[in-house]
Amino acid sequence: MVLHPPYSPDIPPSDYHLFRPLKLFLKEKRFAKYEGLKMAVFDFFDSQSAAFWKKGIDDLPERWLTVVTNDGQYIVY
Repeated sequence: MVLHPPYSPDIPPSDYHLFRPLKLFLKEKRFAKYEGLKMAVFDFFDSQSAAFWKKGIDDLPERWLTVVTNDGQYIVY
């Protein structure tokens, strides 16, 4: 078990492996309707390889340990 600070801005779900590439994928795209956005997100998910998902999961323990080692202070990735 890794003890961690009760809150760290470096471990919220919005910063995990998935969201940065998804934001880049959607950057500068405009959608007239919610359905278009939804389909674009599904297309992004479908376009990612198994290695992409595995790397995101495999990187989590090291990321958590970095947060603990830095006593919950801000980390630049």
